[in-house]
Amino acid sequence: MTGDWRGAWTTALDELEMDVAAVEAMLADEHRQAETPPADLWRPPTELGALPLELKPRADEILTRQLAVAEELARRLTANRQQSAMTSRIETGEAVKRPVYLDRAM
Repeated sequence: MTGDWRGAWTTALDELEMDVAAVEAMLADEHRQAETPPADLWRPPTELGALPLELKPRADEILTRQLAVAEELARRLTANRQQSAMTSRIETGEAVKRPVYLDRAM
């Protein structure tokens, strides 16, 4: 039973770490299509019981990475909103047609 318990936790942490690594890779690649969500979203396993003590450092490291990724995502979303607000204020000339020159010969 003890081996199954540790194995289940190790598998759960492996899956969680792969999810964090996928988001980190997306953030590192400026040209990646961010509109496509990951195919398999990580879901917390049920009925695992307490985390084995020897896996706590790994779980803490994954949590630290998750928090850093969440902070970076929030920063980029804020930057995108600011850029969108700025570009919406730029007048393109499409909505209002103005004369480009004035013919004073007449």
